[in-house]
Amino acid sequence: MKVDGRPYRTIWLNADGSSVDIIDQRWLPHDFRIATLRSVGDAATAIRDMWVRGAPLIGATAAYGLALAAREDPGDPALDAARERLAATRPTAINLRWALDAVRERLGPLAPSQRAAAAYVEAGRIADEDVEINRAIGRNGLKLLERLAEGKKPGQPVNILTHCNAGWLATVDYGTATAPIYLAMEERLPVHVYVDETRPRNQGASLTAWELAHHGADHTLIVDNAGGHLMQHGLIDMVIVGSDRTTANGDVCNKIGTYLKALAARDNAVPFYVALPSPTIDWTVRDGVKDIPIEERGADEVNFVQGLGEGGAITRVRIAPEGGRAANPAFDVTPARLVTGLITERGVAEASPEGLKALFPDRAPLEQV
Repeated sequence: MKVDGRPYRTIWLNADGSSVDIIDQRWLPHDFRIATLRSVGDAATAIRDMWVRGAPLIGATAAYGLALAAREDPGDPALDAARERLAATRPTAINLRWALDAVRERLGPLAPSQRAAAAYVEAGRIADEDVEINRAIGRNGLKLLERLAEGKKPGQPVNILTHCNAGWLATVDYGTATAPIYLAMEERLPVHVYVDETRPRNQGASLTAWELAHHGADHTLIVDNAGGHLMQHGLIDMVIVGSDRTTANGDVCNKIGTYLKALAARDNAVPFYVALPSPTIDWTVRDGVKDIPIEERGADEVNFVQGLGEGGAITRVRIAPEGGRAANPAFDVTPARLVTGLITERGVAEASPEGLKALFPDRAPLEQV
């Protein structure tokens, strides 16, 4: 996608052929910075401290992190330690474990002298595959937007509500929830996006609104609690969100607050769709509420906000009184019964075991097929 007319991915191999460049998302929307990862420690820090975020991009970064580890020490003990270090950075997003397993499996049969080169190739493959998957998600989601547009007056936009950032900044390119929006723009189909601010880290306000603005997409930023009100007044045609982990029965784990949007959508008969790449499906889990580990992040994310201060400097300010407690669960689980459909690279699936295995019979466990 484009930043001021220049195309970017969120992660790419540095010109030196070994280190890895990323868009450092901590400073957006006020400052566009590129950071360079030179070691597995750098990659772990980038994932844990949210220089990069979003399940697909976390997976791609972890894959490159294991390649950086293989360059430092290609032996099995070092690679296994690096894998565990990277896996521990963000426990909820399943793409992290999936990408690490893919790279580690690729390196297992190889001689140590061959592993670093192979790891970079595999990480690059994972990144390129993510781009193709997301564009396919966009094509399948575009069909839903076109159907909604048929009931509109000519030139009237399809109004979409999204939560958090499931845009190209959360992936390698295109995004998941935003991919249908960007393809609709290519087809000159009018769309308007209501962007949840998404407390406590404000990924909607700082990331989704930023990328939509830089790509020329019509959008309006709203506070998290406004979504239900807009639905009650007929201002939302559909909700599209992303997913950090989707269970085999169609439960969706996504950024905290997603569940409340799904409840409001159900109460107002607004279609609620989840856009996700197939590596986000965890075939080993059936009950998302009981079995998905929910990351509890630090209280500072709730007590402080970051923004532009006096003189244009990026600064952090406290918004809560000192001495109080703050809880910060980073994700919640939306039960499958509240999900209208799952937009994947293979099509739109019903949020159920039957719906998922119909699209992915080659990946579902044998007992499900």
